[in-house]
Amino acid sequence: MASFSSDFSLVWYLKELNQKEFMKFKDFLIQEILELKLKQISWTEVKKASREGLSNLLLKCYGENQALDMTFKILQKINRKDLTKKATREIAENSKLYREHLKKKLSHNCSKMFNINIQDFILETVIQDDYDTFENLLVSKGDEKKPHMVFLKGMAGIGKTLMLKNVMLAWAKGLVFQNKFSYTFYFCCQDVKQLKTASLAELISREWPISSAPIEEILSQPEKLLFIIDSLEGMEWDLTKQESELCGNCTEKQPVSLLLSSLLRRKMLPESSFLISATPETFEKMEDRIRCTDVKTATAFNERSIEICFHRLFQDRNTAQKAFSLVRENEQLFTLCQAPLLCWMVATCLKKEIEKGKDPVSICRHITSLYTTYIFNSFIPQSAKYPSKKSQDQLQGLCSLAAEGMWTDTFVFSEEALRRNGIMDSDIPTLLDIGMLGKIREFENSYLFLHPSVQEICAAIFYLLKSHGVHPSQDVKSVETVLFMFLKKVKTQWILWGSFIFGLLHKSEQEKLAVFFGYQLSQKIRHKLYQCLETINGNVELQEQIDGMKLFYCLFEMEDDAFLVKAVNCMQQINFVANYYSDFFVAAYCLKRCSTLKKLSFSTQNALNEELEQQERLLICWNDICSVFVRSKNIQTLQIKDTNFSEPTFRVLYESLKYPSFPLSKLVANNVHFFGDNHMFFELIQNHNLQYLDLSCSSLSPNGVKLLFDVLNQAECNIEKLILANCSLSEQCWDYLSDVLRKNKTLNHLDISCNDLKDKGIKILCKALTLPDCFMKSLCLKHCQITTRGCQDLAEVLRNNQNLKHLHVSNNKLKDAGVKLLCDAIKHPNCHLVDLGL
Repeated sequence: MASFSSDFSLVWYLKELNQKEFMKFKDFLIQEILELKLKQISWTEVKKASREGLSNLLLKCYGENQALDMTFKILQKINRKDLTKKATREIAENSKLYREHLKKKLSHNCSKMFNINIQDFILETVIQDDYDTFENLLVSKGDEKKPHMVFLKGMAGIGKTLMLKNVMLAWAKGLVFQNKFSYTFYFCCQDVKQLKTASLAELISREWPISSAPIEEILSQPEKLLFIIDSLEGMEWDLTKQESELCGNCTEKQPVSLLLSSLLRRKMLPESSFLISATPETFEKMEDRIRCTDVKTATAFNERSIEICFHRLFQDRNTAQKAFSLVRENEQLFTLCQAPLLCWMVATCLKKEIEKGKDPVSICRHITSLYTTYIFNSFIPQSAKYPSKKSQDQLQGLCSLAAEGMWTDTFVFSEEALRRNGIMDSDIPTLLDIGMLGKIREFENSYLFLHPSVQEICAAIFYLLKSHGVHPSQDVKSVETVLFMFLKKVKTQWILWGSFIFGLLHKSEQEKLAVFFGYQLSQKIRHKLYQCLETINGNVELQEQIDGMKLFYCLFEMEDDAFLVKAVNCMQQINFVANYYSDFFVAAYCLKRCSTLKKLSFSTQNALNEELEQQERLLICWNDICSVFVRSKNIQTLQIKDTNFSEPTFRVLYESLKYPSFPLSKLVANNVHFFGDNHMFFELIQNHNLQYLDLSCSSLSPNGVKLLFDVLNQAECNIEKLILANCSLSEQCWDYLSDVLRKNKTLNHLDISCNDLKDKGIKILCKALTLPDCFMKSLCLKHCQITTRGCQDLAEVLRNNQNLKHLHVSNNKLKDAGVKLLCDAIKHPNCHLVDLGL
């Protein structure tokens, strides 16, 4: 342990030693360097050095942390424990000062960034169970002392920031991590990236309660530090950099993205622990580069929490229940309310409409309507009917600011950015007062929107204003570019922007915008959007890049049947992932009007197994989705991924597919789980003239496998490519499969990777593969536990099967002897292999 406070530097400790102690210190120093096998420094240089000179020499050769660690070990050895006790007291006093600062700062929860009354129950609901969870994740078990890297993932607005800040508050109050961490520091990526360049020392100093932070003391015990890094999606990351390009110096200025990368990839302070948060999309991109010790998913408000939220905000119980029921019946709105801040926003919006004597049903039509109502209510006083000219200008400035932020990945804005977009200094107090903007820091002039989705709706409004053609920033691109980038998910942080633009074209939204801004908005944007969709028509490569769920939400928000029919029939292939019931509802709304599909690919992320009360509604939506097979007569490819079918949901699919009215030739069912043995699925395979069947990672019971192989043995079966990778095939399956290889004359590609084939199984299959009439061209056997013995049978196949062109046997236990057997077989004149994957 060491202290490098502003009052107690390394040279200060050396000056506290008398001459005899100083010489002893030098003797022990040389011993310490040898024991630790550090870079050698000459004894002559050490012997001649003054106290200042030795301090400089140690810092130069070993850096702050190593120099201090050695110094305090030696102080113990020369019996100057009084100095280490002094350091301990200093650390304790500084830690106490910092904790008191955090308690004052964080006791006003993060909603206080906005001058709005978000009830304390939101805070209580979000963090109720989180203290124990993080305590378990970040405190070492037993003798384990490794530093932790815990990843908190969750959709934008779900409450991750609130959770993290209150974990910090709990630490400051002594409720968690007792004796584990001396300091915790919170860095928000959206905030720190405004600095462009910084050192870690500077970032820490920004969090310190007074001007001078004891940086050296803080960094002297890296194992006692917890860094909380929030909103990784707010930073541009280059995780491809080599380790040599990263920075290990805590006081050296670097681009902030490189600085944080150096921390997260443990080039800097590798002994420290980290708690980091990001959206699931960002987590997927980074999980291979950042070595996490644990991953926690941020949970949302459940139905009970949302109901409590409404009852606490509304004074009248009946009104609260009416408003809550309205939200509960709208799946998209209900999903939105799972984010605490948005739950507050929705409830507040409905409350204001009810207080005005208006029917709240109309604004719950779609989420675009609710957002615009909330914004316009914020700018128009309760007693007024129309906004003032100043309010119009302020909202127009906000919309310009929002658009710039979306294009530049900026969610925290400086006063300069506000002025550039027409927001004057005199406007800021008003925007803070009505809650459209909040201050990221109490004493700094950095601002952000109430929620990222509020920034997105303002950015969407920008494109319907007269001024949208001219923007002070060249980064702001056309609405057509927005649409293509949104549909292709080029920027994962764009969650609702595209669908808001479509939603604003609804007649009722056009009327609201015209009333607020005092002029009719241009209708040209509708034509531009349709032209974009026409561009997609016939472009196979572009259609493969389109996220079907994004397109569905755009069309759903617009609610224009004529436009919808034209738009969906521009698509010959659609790929979508339904994570929530609301996704099913929206997908059904669009697909039941589609009749031109040739390829449909979808994943339900196992969301088909909803709670019992939702099953009936879900089945109605599922019927509409599957009806596309009845209308579209040209579907050639069907891909189903990550889906857990119940008997009712699969029966709907079966009824839609059982009559082969379209030329289905390719069926992919990856990670699909069927109820029971599911004879219906194998009937579907039998009914269609399939050439390609992929059942990777799907659950196939032994009886189900037998049914599949019975289908493959039929003379009318035309399957050419069969993929059964990672299907937990049993030992009995190899006899069935061997029979297929003997009888089936069309099958020429087989992939059974990641199954326990072993040498016994390969021997059975090779008997069929060596037959002269075997037509197998490609065989993939990766991760099948094949040894050198199995290679003997495979070598026999290579010497006898003249049709086999591709063999992949990587990640097996072949050893050199097995590889030699295969290579020798390749030299045989009957072997026509062109590709051997080892």
